[in-house]
Amino acid sequence: MSLAELRRLITRHASPATTTAVEGVHVARTTAPAAPAAPVGGPVLAVIAQGEKTLVFDDRELRYGAGQYVVASLDLPVTGEFTGASAAEPALGFGLTLKPALIAELLLHPAARNPSGTPRGAAAPFALTVSDAGPDLIDAVVRMLRLLERPRDQVVLAPLIEREILWLLITGPHGEAVRQLGLADSSLSSIARAVRWLREHYAQPLRVQELAQVAAMSPSAFHRAFAAVTAMSPIQFQKRIRLQQARLRLLADPADVAGAGHAVGYGSASQFSREYRRLFGLPPGQDAARLRAQAYAGV
Repeated sequence: MSLAELRRLITRHASPATTTAVEGVHVARTTAPAAPAAPVGGPVLAVIAQGEKTLVFDDRELRYGAGQYVVASLDLPVTGEFTGASAAEPALGFGLTLKPALIAELLLHPAARNPSGTPRGAAAPFALTVSDAGPDLIDAVVRMLRLLERPRDQVVLAPLIEREILWLLITGPHGEAVRQLGLADSSLSSIARAVRWLREHYAQPLRVQELAQVAAMSPSAFHRAFAAVTAMSPIQFQKRIRLQQARLRLLADPADVAGAGHAVGYGSASQFSREYRRLFGLPPGQDAARLRAQAYAGV
């Protein structure tokens, strides 16, 4: 199997919705630097078949391109942009939602014994990891996408290929991040509960002690684990979610800056504009207008 076939399959089946007939499988074709999009719920695997993408999260920057993949073990409020994507040479990507229950099932197999000996409850690694996609992983992804043209076979073969992909991730160079997704008592699982709460209640005042209770951790242990996985404090994390949600609102209505800030939890319009500009580089209205122009240019 090759990246060339992967590109052909993604190009053939990509749609604006990115979803496919196989549950949890997404394909995307992007002709311009990516405008902000609604976050994908849950942990994901993303493979780039063509182009290059930069993910920025606080002071960290990750780049991955054709033949590489990223595993996001949490739904982080990252800023992403494709480099050089155009109508003539679009960026092409494959995504798979990672299911903790299925990972847990695979971890029960004796062959899944952790070679590093990392105990349950050990500190989780940072929630974004990038690796080269080996030929076995590319082969499995290609066979998964071939099923889009064989509806009769999907119900039987798609779950088998999904397990194969997960197994390759578990036994790969960043397997620990994937393994912890399947462990109910891992640090990552505890932080994931807190992140889900933040996603659902981002506009509400944040009390870190209550958030630690959601994670079933002491406040001090929660602070350490949250910073290790997300590279920021819970308050910084909430602020990033608020600003990204405001950006999505402004993309639809660039003129309603005050309304967007209020809707995501800001009581001060000046504070909202100041923090928005600090994160995205432009005042809210100008940034939204720029993004809308980029989106139209890429059509």
